[in-house]
Amino acid sequence: MGIHTPLTRRGFLRAAAGVSGLVGLSGLGLAGLTGCASIQQPSHVDNASLADKPEDTIFVIAREEGSGTRGAFTELLDIRDSDGEDATTPDAVVSDSTATVITAVTANPEAIGYISLGSLDDTVKALKIDGVAPSVKSIRDNTYKVARPFNVAVKHEMSAAAADFLAYILSADGQQIVSDGGYLTVDNVADTFAASADVEGSVTVAGSTSITPLMQQIAAAYMQVRPQVAVSVRQSDSTSGIQSAIDGTCDLGMASRSLKEDELSQGVTPTTIAVDGIAVIVNKDNAVDGLTSRQVRSIYLGEAKTWSEVGGQSEGQSEGQSEGQSEGQSEAGGLIAGGLTASGQSGIAGQAGAGR
Repeated sequence: MGIHTPLTRRGFLRAAAGVSGLVGLSGLGLAGLTGCASIQQPSHVDNASLADKPEDTIFVIAREEGSGTRGAFTELLDIRDSDGEDATTPDAVVSDSTATVITAVTANPEAIGYISLGSLDDTVKALKIDGVAPSVKSIRDNTYKVARPFNVAVKHEMSAAAADFLAYILSADGQQIVSDGGYLTVDNVADTFAASADVEGSVTVAGSTSITPLMQQIAAAYMQVRPQVAVSVRQSDSTSGIQSAIDGTCDLGMASRSLKEDELSQGVTPTTIAVDGIAVIVNKDNAVDGLTSRQVRSIYLGEAKTWSEVGGQSEGQSEGQSEGQSEGQSEAGGLIAGGLTASGQSGIAGQAGAGR
């Protein structure tokens, strides 16, 4: 068994400086992340500035612009400026996939990130938010507020094969895969998929990296039932997926957020296929077990810089319950109490009904 040496924020960024994508980062526990996956260091961060930072400086990891997870996260937690624009701290390290967020948090004991609940594994720790742990149950009973829809954007007129595949996703068969994957289903009483032998062709699905693993499982199961239809799943991000559906370069565009008005006006319609929580994750060695939504917002706005500011332990601190575990519902928590809304669209429950 190998020995795992935790990597500090300072060491992580120093090692990452000057490399392209993840090339040369295999020694940092980032081996295996190839292709389009990458982590981008803030351009204004250098070794001199890192040397002046406390050892418990929070290593903030955010998703890239265009990511549906980032869009939903910043909206739900009101990480916005006075004009309503994304105000994620420029000190954040940007990751372009769920997998790289998990790996970066695993490699750094001071890191914090956010991912799809369905992608959560035991290599990282999911924090309680306002005292509630993320789970399908807590999303269903509306006690865990950081949740968003998994949508597919479709043109008003779909091919027979694309319509058939979408029908499979929303059937009892498809929704069982959704449930087995750790997501909240949109229809608990859906009918069993009706096999029809005369459907054939190909279907292209593109977009969100958060939805991709689930969509790949659904596509594989569908092609077992419908071997005469080939389903291809390509991952990019939610914005690109929606644009591909608008342009007609894919049949279904995956978006892990609500569609915006300017997207809806271009002839696509969202169909909600599942509901997913966004888990705020930290390294398993981090003493913090929970934060308030206000504290998460403060971290991602760049206001809270160290773990000791939010109840975490820096060297020399005594053990005790973190502020995030004891503090009650915050003001920001009230902002997300109504669920995910955007651009005139209703909350998750409304979208699940209207999306079909």
